[in-house]
Amino acid sequence: MNKAFTKETDADEEELQLPPLPVGGKNYITPQGYQRLRTELLDLIDNERPKIVEIVHWAASNGDRSENGDYHYGKKRLREIDRRIRFLTKRLEIAEISNPSLHHGSDQVFFGATVTYVDENGSERCVTILGIDEADSAQGQVSWISPVARTLLKSRVGDEVNLVTPQGVQVLEVLKVSYPAPTGAAQHTQ
Repeated sequence: MNKAFTKETDADEEELQLPPLPVGGKNYITPQGYQRLRTELLDLIDNERPKIVEIVHWAASNGDRSENGDYHYGKKRLREIDRRIRFLTKRLEIAEISNPSLHHGSDQVFFGATVTYVDENGSERCVTILGIDEADSAQGQVSWISPVARTLLKSRVGDEVNLVTPQGVQVLEVLKVSYPAPTGAAQHTQ
């Protein structure tokens, strides 16, 4: 084999790689995130879809469908709803509910943690590590498979971790880790 196609390993190179994804590809989600997706699914099935079916039925009964905007829009919207229903059904089937409040009081970063860290430039940032289907970056939430979350997972307050970015390696120091307080029913789920 041509030497140009062989990989030479370097001890430093291994240290700069992201932590591996967990085997099995689980779809971790908080109980609240699961409930939001389930509520959306049930609303689509019980409310929105029947309304659109009724509109399409009414529009179809008006005769010529070729220039019937209500019919064409309704059919298009129905396809969108059905696609979302299929997506949500599949996501909920593979969801692995993980209750972050079980780690309340811990200083180690696990799924569901709110982590405050500082980078080497002194910029402080706070992120909450959530599921793929519930994380909202505008709210300071990151998916548990994002590079920053994967770098922070299993670290503890005071630890320094190396975040690999396109600009190079950035050192982050974990300042604070918090979890939601347990509630009566939340203590019994995992």
